[in-house]
Formats: sequence, C-alpha cells, structure tokens
Amino acid sequence: MAPQDKNTPPPLPEPLRVAVADSHTHLDMQQSTVEEALAKAASVGVTTVVQVGCDLAGSRWAADTAAAYDSVHATVALHPNEAPRVVLGDPEGTSRQGAREAGGDGALDAALAEIDKLAALPQVRGVGETGLDYFRTGPEGMAAQERSFRAHIEIAKRHGKALVIHDREAHEDVLRILREEGAPERTVFHCYSGDAEMAEICAAAGYYMSFAGNVTFKNAQPLRDALAVAPPELVLVETDAPFLTPAPYRGRANAPYLIPVTLRAMAEVKGMTEDALATAVAANTARAFGL
Repeated sequence: MAPQDKNTPPPLPEPLRVAVADSHTHLDMQQSTVEEALAKAASVGVTTVVQVGCDLAGSRWAADTAAAYDSVHATVALHPNEAPRVVLGDPEGTSRQGAREAGGDGALDAALAEIDKLAALPQVRGVGETGLDYFRTGPEGMAAQERSFRAHIEIAKRHGKALVIHDREAHEDVLRILREEGAPERTVFHCYSGDAEMAEICAAAGYYMSFAGNVTFKNAQPLRDALAVAPPELVLVETDAPFLTPAPYRGRANAPYLIPVTLRAMAEVKGMTEDALATAVAANTARAFGL
C-alpha cells in the first residue's frame, strides 16, 4: 500500500439493513469529532457505540460523553497496562499522561476508588477494559495488574455492570482469576484473542466474545475457528477504533463506520446471513450492556 493511502479514510461501506452497535471504541483517540464519528456510523447502520475508558481521564471523558449523547454508552476502568504505571511510575511517559513517578499501592487504591464512583453513574454500562496484558507488561508489573483486575471484577459485580476484559497473551490467568473471584453476570471478552478451545470454555461460562477487525487478517485463522464455534447468542462486534482496521484497509485508522466490513466477514465465517448475524449481535449487545 502506498504511504499516502494510510492517511486516506476507507470509503463508507454499504449500510447494514439491521442496525448494530460498535461494542468497543475509543472516540477520544480518533481524528474526527464525536458528532462526525456518530453521524458517519449511523449512516451505515451502526447506531450505538460503547465508549471505553482506559485510565482516569479517559474514563471521566467516557462518562461525560455518554451523558451528552443518547447513542453513546460508557465503560470505565484502568487498562491492564495503566495499573503498573500508577504503582511503579512511568518515567518514559509511554501513556497519554506523560512521564509519571511511582505512586505505590496507595495511588492504585485512590484511582480504583474513582473508577468505583464513575461505575455508579447510570450512563456507565460497564467496567473495563480491565484484565491482564503480558505482551506489554513484564513480570514486575504483574502484581499490580492482577490486583487491579480483581478490584474491577468486584466493582462490576457490586454495581451490576458488565465486565469488559482485555486479555493479551494471558488467557489461562484471566480465566483462572474469573473463576476465583466469580465472574459478573455479564462478562465480555473484548477483541477476543483466544482459540476455538478457549471459545468453548467461554461459551460454557456464558461469557460474551466480541470480535474486531483482526478476524479479517490473513494470519487470523485461529480467530476464525474460534468465531465458528462461538454460539451466535454470545457474539458481539467491535472496532477497537482507531486500532485493528479490518482488511482490506489494514494500516489505516479505524472508526465505528467500518463495523459493516467486519460483520460481513464474520457472517461468512458463521455461515449466517448478514441480517441474521446483525440481528443476533444487536440483541446480544443490548443484553450484555443492559441497553
């Protein structure tokens, strides 16, 4: 792909006939305004978005944005990579907060207390993205990640909200901690990254599996195998925008209006019509997030 193509937004896909939700997006990291993003998405049948918080500032923004727009619902959390930065510091300034000094366990407790307050708001429909990420965080950060994950599970259960999980290269530990803590009634694996065997474990537990644009990537056959065995009543669709743009637009910025591209690829894998999968996904998202 020519370099200039990377900056050209992908074209609008053909609209879906059955409206669906983008179950996981980051409007605060996208180039367009919230109004533009929502209008473009609605024009192709993506009429609802779940705006996901990853740190305190982002979670506050998600809650405020969901309060301002009927078609936006919020989730709030400290991302698994954020928890170690709060505890151990982030001298390199790898996150949007810039360089930070170590705050220790007290700083994590204070941050979790604020997430707890935000989770009580009516426009906040979920607690997440939380979980474990062994790709970006090494052994030194694992204790903070795990403590944060367990606290988020407790917050989600106490407020009766969905739990939105970020699981990167940590499948066994995520499933173990959910068993140990007792998963909330509604648990969503965002950007599902496990294989077919794990999909069967998730299905048996009643966990929702949300698939993103990477299900369309050439090397993603294990993901497609997982989608093939995932029960239609537990499947969601998401962008994780601006990340994980579906093929053939990989490498360009993702946005909620591209949901139809991923959903059509998913329908093919499931051997379902586009309308049947969209109908299932719309009902599942409403059930998962209490919309």
